[in-house]
Amino acid sequence: MGKTIAEKILSEKSGKDAYAGDIVIAKLDQIALQDGTAPLAIRQLMNLNVKIKAAHITHFFVDHASPSPRKELSNDQKFIREFAEKIGADFNMPGEGIIHQLMVEKHVNPGDLVVGADSHTCTYGALAAFATGMGSTDVAVAIALGKNWFRIPETFKINVDGEFKKGVYPKDLILWIIGELGVDDATYKALEFHGGAIDKMEIDGRLTMANMAIECGAKAGLFKSDEVTRRFLIGVGREDKFREIKPDEDAVYEKEFFFDLSDLEPIVSKPHNVDNVATISEVEGIEIDQVFVGTCTNGRLSDIGVVARILKGNKVDKNVRLIVGPASRKVYLDALKMGYLEIIANAGGLIIPPGCGPCVGIHMGVLADGEVCISTQNRNFRGRMGNPESFIYLASPATAAASAIEGKITDPRKFL
Repeated sequence: MGKTIAEKILSEKSGKDAYAGDIVIAKLDQIALQDGTAPLAIRQLMNLNVKIKAAHITHFFVDHASPSPRKELSNDQKFIREFAEKIGADFNMPGEGIIHQLMVEKHVNPGDLVVGADSHTCTYGALAAFATGMGSTDVAVAIALGKNWFRIPETFKINVDGEFKKGVYPKDLILWIIGELGVDDATYKALEFHGGAIDKMEIDGRLTMANMAIECGAKAGLFKSDEVTRRFLIGVGREDKFREIKPDEDAVYEKEFFFDLSDLEPIVSKPHNVDNVATISEVEGIEIDQVFVGTCTNGRLSDIGVVARILKGNKVDKNVRLIVGPASRKVYLDALKMGYLEIIANAGGLIIPPGCGPCVGIHMGVLADGEVCISTQNRNFRGRMGNPESFIYLASPATAAASAIEGKITDPRKFL
């Protein structure tokens, strides 16, 4: 019987001929933690009082509060840095960027098995890695042992065909898919993306889609490795790490879904659940107070480029705050060289340091009571951006940029 991508990777890493439903103990390739979850993991690790075997594959990042807005968070970040130095783990200073962007830029390769103390660790599935988030205690065990237990998930096969139309992007597609599946219909499943539209999709789009797999409950979002993957690895200096990872032709899937891009228009997710989706025509005209472009979902160079192209020659509405956060220092510098940040600043936008920024509701964009934000992030739960009395709409960078100009939710196609 053939295997899915999840079954293949977990079989290889556990040394067992395993299938969906089997429980395996598997060797890890990478472990990632950020400043919001690392302190608990470190304290749990200290309580275990065991020899640490996996410091060499452990990476700590400061991105959720970067730079720190409070002394308590500053103390946590100091605690993380000192622990990382003590055990010889990798530590990334504030300003380097978001955990998930840096992991794909620097560390994750096809066929890897990765765990992270962050639910959006599934982002790395865009590179044909099995990557999933775990609780801080489980990640502490992973750092100690270099391995962990997994129940191999059943897989949903997601087929996507057709061509993206003007003004429609992978963010619109994944919001549509989540709207169809629901926020928990894929709980503990792996989503495997296939079809002509997926084959032509660049890595940035795949990263956006894999990132949001967790928003319908999935354990992982997976793409096969191909020439698109190879080109990305060449660009980050890891061409030698390319390997072909794909499912067997006779792999068994629990469910199969079919999507056609032919009639897809821009999609917006309404408060307060990600699966509460609507077409742009259904929500166009809703007045907004803030626009946020960035995060581990849509803070990459191509995303910022879309925003700059729409803003060029235009101005942000006088009643709107536009905040743009590059996902990493590299993205920031590349956007600077390309002139994107100058265009955004001249249009009235505010550029913040690489990091999570307003997405986690700690600083640099907390909303006031009753305010409305349209954001490129991955979650719009009540209080997500720091105020339970505010409202968050999710959309693509193009829809966000067009909305910033008009001061209300706007169809981006009129600007393209």
